Amino acid sequence: MARPKPALHTTASITTAVVLLAGAALGAAPAATAAPGTAPTSTTAQGLTFHDIPGSGGITLKGNVFTPAGAAAGAKHPLIVFPTSWAMPQIEYLAQAQKLADSGYVVVSYTSRGFWLSGGKIEVAGPPDIADASAVIDWALEHTSADPDRIGMGGVSYGAGISLLAAGHDPRIKAVAALSGWADLIDSIYSGRTQHLQAAALLGGAGLVTGRPGDELTRTLKDFLGSNLEKEAEMIAWGKKRSPATYLDRINANGAAIMMGNAWGDTIFPPNQYASFYDKLTGPKRLEFRPGDHATAEATGLLGLPNDTWTSTRRWFDRYLKGERNGIDTELPVQLTSRTDKGYEGYPDWKSVGAVKNRIPLDGTKKVWANVDSGANGGIAILSNALDQFLKLPPTVSVPLLPRTFASVWQSERYATAQRIRGTSALHTTVTATKSSGTLVAYLYDVGPLGIGKLVSNAPYTFHGQTPGRPFPVDLELYSTAYDVPAGHRLALVIDTVDPLYIEHNPTGAQLTFSSPGTDPSHLSVPLREK
Repeated sequence: MARPKPALHTTASITTAVVLLAGAALGAAPAATAAPGTAPTSTTAQGLTFHDIPGSGGITLKGNVFTPAGAAAGAKHPLIVFPTSWAMPQIEYLAQAQKLADSGYVVVSYTSRGFWLSGGKIEVAGPPDIADASAVIDWALEHTSADPDRIGMGGVSYGAGISLLAAGHDPRIKAVAALSGWADLIDSIYSGRTQHLQAAALLGGAGLVTGRPGDELTRTLKDFLGSNLEKEAEMIAWGKKRSPATYLDRINANGAAIMMGNAWGDTIFPPNQYASFYDKLTGPKRLEFRPGDHATAEATGLLGLPNDTWTSTRRWFDRYLKGERNGIDTELPVQLTSRTDKGYEGYPDWKSVGAVKNRIPLDGTKKVWANVDSGANGGIAILSNALDQFLKLPPTVSVPLLPRTFASVWQSERYATAQRIRGTSALHTTVTATKSSGTLVAYLYDVGPLGIGKLVSNAPYTFHGQTPGRPFPVDLELYSTAYDVPAGHRLALVIDTVDPLYIEHNPTGAQLTFSSPGTDPSHLSVPLREK
């Protein structure tokens, strides 16, 4: 069978509380009944006005506009459009919009349909959202000094996904900055055919609190969280319609310059699907990965503080909307920061990131009982990887104390030199199950001399329709990462069957056996940076 996906996204950053409280005070009438108009309401910020912007289908979008100060009459300026993140109001980008306006841009931000005071229902980046993006561009060209030949779009999370999708539908868009977004909804929240429970619950809950979910979203989310496999094909089609990867040919044909940024530990949109999409882009492109979780790499910039991601975003727009020769297009286009180091690394393409493969054999036969959490897990959505980002405290476990009844464990030899993991580790093994359905979760740990393992990566895998007692191969890509294992440490692969991050499908009393046939040995391939 194939796989589904209810996809949505929120900017779970340290700015959330401030922005939500401020956003609640904006506007005097519910968006669903507000009439479209253009009369601004002045604020204390120089060059900032608030507007009702006509969206597609007759709804009203709540938006704001920053214009360059002291612009000459009749002068045209490059335009940047920022759709808001999931559950965020229109003031999300005020700090960055002000900086862009100060450097000569017209910047229009708007609350995505279905949220807060904007009209309509939440469509999860469906066709109405894409039509909204074009409608906002139309409005900006008519009511501001925007230059029709220099139009960019960008945003965080939901705004990133809408921007990428719009680049495949509106050829006027010349540059995109998609931060902490998605390229493939199916591979984001349904990777390994496994529902990402905490991510979906977080997004669904935020949508209910701050917006009006559409009937299609409500139905899809119910089927998704309820593991309704009869609706799987419908959910997959729903997700594909909302995935930029589906429109790759259009995006490439339109030729927008696309910059994408994400965090290694993004529990909403894992980095693998972004890297895969980046590889297939044919126009000007840039990919940046940093430590953190969903939107935490951009969070300080939303507060107006110095932020490398937003610095790159401004440089990207300056190059492709203003034509400035600032060097960003001559740098190595793939830029990474290790979770254990502050330095930047540049690569010519994604395949060069982990050019050396360290193959760890997974010998022997190991059996585990399902339905019990062994203690190995991926942490808590948003929180755990944010702690790793800011305090270098990833989820940890005592590998020697893991109960082998519920967790299979393999360890490498101690490394004499540091191992610089870069890219996507891949598991290949043979599984025999006592039931036709089941879930397993693989974890890669950096294990120190005392046996304490720090989580390097993980990923879930679910199967249905297998014949009990018959072995079958499993190939699973763990989430991409950059992590330096110190000399004297070893790597450990742990596989169990329960993780609070995911919905598991193990029937009561199920057992899983992992083996390594001589004709098809099990192994873990770990990508390493070339020395």
